[in-house]
Amino acid sequence: MTAAEADYIFTNNWFDAHKAAWSQLLNQLNPGRILEVGSYEGKSTSYLIDTIASRKSVEIHCIDSWEGGIEHKTGGSAATDMTEVEARFHHNIKTARCRASHEATITIHKGLSSTQLPKLLAESKQGYFDFVYIDGSHQAPDVLLDAILGFELLRTQGIIVFDDYLWQEPLPGGTDRSMSQDSH
Repeated sequence: MTAAEADYIFTNNWFDAHKAAWSQLLNQLNPGRILEVGSYEGKSTSYLIDTIASRKSVEIHCIDSWEGGIEHKTGGSAATDMTEVEARFHHNIKTARCRASHEATITIHKGLSSTQLPKLLAESKQGYFDFVYIDGSHQAPDVLLDAILGFELLRTQGIIVFDDYLWQEPLPGGTDRSMSQDSH
């Protein structure tokens, strides 16, 4: 952990594997308006603030229900306390914003993406975002809906990024596979 990361509170390092690719992508795109579907503890949001707000102002819209998906409620490990996850998100975003050289405007849309994304469209945000990051539900139908609505919210020549594209979660009723692994 670097000195710059010392005040953050993260319980996982899932996002760390993506930092090199994101650094290159963000340098090329230099987005000013970002939509993030699925914020969890705010590691990617904090990274975006640290990276972009060090050189210019940035507007980030975060959508999360902080209810957790099926992977947080079942499986071999204890259920995740999503109230604590949400508290860490707010702490980490506050920390990142305090460190930023430029303004980082964060708008939190608490709720399911299936209701929050249409609200953004109703608020005339079609084609508004430079960068859309989809990392919410890991269930294929939800990801498909996030992709379609996220694309509508993305500006022409903007970038949409998916995390967990090859996600496959063993579930009590069988395996839900990502869109790329479904049978044709």
